[in-house]
Amino acid sequence: MFVALGGNLATAAGGPQQTLEAALLMMPAFGIRVCKLAPIYQTPPLSIYIQQNYVNTVMEVEAALPPAALLEILHRVETLFARVRRDRWGPRTLDLDLLDYRGLIMPAVGRRGPEAGIGPLPLALPHPGLAERGFVLLPLRDIAPGWRHPVTGESVETLIARLPAGTLQGIDRLGG
Repeated sequence: MFVALGGNLATAAGGPQQTLEAALLMMPAFGIRVCKLAPIYQTPPLSIYIQQNYVNTVMEVEAALPPAALLEILHRVETLFARVRRDRWGPRTLDLDLLDYRGLIMPAVGRRGPEAGIGPLPLALPHPGLAERGFVLLPLRDIAPGWRHPVTGESVETLIARLPAGTLQGIDRLGG
């Protein structure tokens, strides 16, 4: 199972990178074991909002939870770090996205996107935006170079190579 972590606002834990690290330390208390953690990347924002760069990474986890329960816990952890859902792609303290749950394919039940309003989106697996997000694909490749998209069967390398020109511009691996 793979989970993306990201954020660009400070919390009581510190700056965005310290917030990610604090969230990681919290996972075992919720029955989530972090097996692998990718390096942290600095990423420019995707949105029209003027905001700070994000920090992003991906972790491989194990948990004895069904997908919906795991997503609910991830949202609870976001709330503990003062996550407020106001604007799609707006600034945030912590974003935890369930990317892949053991290759399970599960279409979203309910509305998605801006017309759905503010709040958590319904569970969909794999994560609907996974294949278009360089800031997710690069750290995913770091910890799971053999991973394949559950729906298309495409490798993470193929997905990265197919990203539109300029998508990876400004995405920098921190610390080497």
